[in-house]
Amino acid sequence: MILVTGATGTVGGEVARLLAADGPVRILARRPERVMVRGPEVEVVAGEYGDRDSLDRALRGIDSVFLVTNSPTEPDDERVAAASAAAGVRHLVKLSMMAVEEPDADDFITRLQRGNEQVIRESGVPWTFIRPRTFMSNTLSWAKVIASDGVVRALYGRSPVACVDPRDIAAVAAAVLTGQGHEGQAYAVSGPEAITAYEQTAQLSDVLGRPLRFEELTLDQAREALLARYPQPVAEAFMESAERQRAGAKAAVLPTVEKLTGRPARTFRTWAADHADSFGTAGPTG
Repeated sequence: MILVTGATGTVGGEVARLLAADGPVRILARRPERVMVRGPEVEVVAGEYGDRDSLDRALRGIDSVFLVTNSPTEPDDERVAAASAAAGVRHLVKLSMMAVEEPDADDFITRLQRGNEQVIRESGVPWTFIRPRTFMSNTLSWAKVIASDGVVRALYGRSPVACVDPRDIAAVAAAVLTGQGHEGQAYAVSGPEAITAYEQTAQLSDVLGRPLRFEELTLDQAREALLARYPQPVAEAFMESAERQRAGAKAAVLPTVEKLTGRPARTFRTWAADHADSFGTAGPTG
């Protein structure tokens, strides 16, 4: 059986849905009532990373684990890796980030994920790392202002990023969890094209059937907006990441999705059309 964590999130929920379509899956959730994946093959158990007893219960009889962690302060990867080793788990698949493998990335979040990967390597549990580029779904942060003002505001609007549909990340993870020979591998996952925020704005305008304009934030405006949402080390990490994107560090397109799933990665236009309702419209105009 496979244990999925992070199932109330964007990627983990899709991984759980894909796995449940083919066989039994167990979901560990701090708030089980928020898990949307249900069915006769789905077992939802309450627990959290900081509670070793609940981790041990969730890992009983588990062969593989899909691990999502996001705390900037808690040693959650270490906790799950240690419990997985004790439970005899045979494969730990971690959602990481592509910047981990890039020497010029040295922000707080990247350093944290590098350390988390190292903890898993040292645990003795066979591992695979899924390292995606920026999620297309991050543009949902624009939805409120798009709905109210018809504006997208972002930093460095002409810097390209090969952003990826979270459904494609989940498809790669599901293929790794159910396939053979992936232990000890790290898979960098991108979308099919490098696209800028200006271009995303234009495509959203087409999909939503309404005019949108792009307004570029200054550095001070971007930092202020981030600090309103995140602790300072996290906000500064995002600022550093934006500088790397402006320098072209995030534009590379990789074939991982097609290689592991047998189909091409989805474009941003496809993702936007499939999520048009989230931007306050009924869907594409044609």
